[in-house]
Amino acid sequence: MHTNRRSEPADEPPQKRPERTWLARRRQALLSSALRGAAYATGAGIVGLGFWLIQQSL
Repeated sequence: MHTNRRSEPADEPPQKRPERTWLARRRQALLSSALRGAAYATGAGIVGLGFWLIQQSL
């Protein structure tokens, strides 16, 4: 049996529910994508810094 941990506020219009359920369903994919993007950005920054240091020593 599946129960919601958080109940919807009583004054919230029902039109907002589809976005909240979409976000809840896609949360894992969004977090995974954000983590992958952060890893790529960190790697690109490290490589760029390495090339900059090599250029400074030449």
